[in-house]
Amino acid sequence: MLNDIYQSIDPIAFAVGPLAVRWYGIAYILGFICAGLVIWRTARRWKLRFDGYDVLTLVCFVAFGVIIGGRLGYCLFYGDGYYLAHPFEILAVNQGGMSFHGGLVGALAGCVLFSLTQHMSLLSLGDLVVCGAPLG
Repeated sequence: MLNDIYQSIDPIAFAVGPLAVRWYGIAYILGFICAGLVIWRTARRWKLRFDGYDVLTLVCFVAFGVIIGGRLGYCLFYGDGYYLAHPFEILAVNQGGMSFHGGLVGALAGCVLFSLTQHMSLLSLGDLVVCGAPLG
């Protein structure tokens, strides 16, 4: 019975003209927002100099890292040589394909880049990020 319900769910939440918004994308956005709120609240509780702008910047770095890393990870791990023959298909994110492994590496790369550009200790940043990571 649950399989029937799962199979009947339309992956597209809504469409505006040619743009189709999928449930997967909405889940990503809500996860990043919730993680950002947890990080912001934790930074305030720990009395760190980490304001809303810093949280937004961090979430953007991590979000781009997850999306780029997830797509590249999918192409490397599951592409079976297809993307070597068709390298421009890597950019075709509308055809699907994300890898958790690549997304995790991309998120770590985003944190490292944020740490370097904002001159923040990577260990302190890691303490903050792990508080919000289960939600994002």
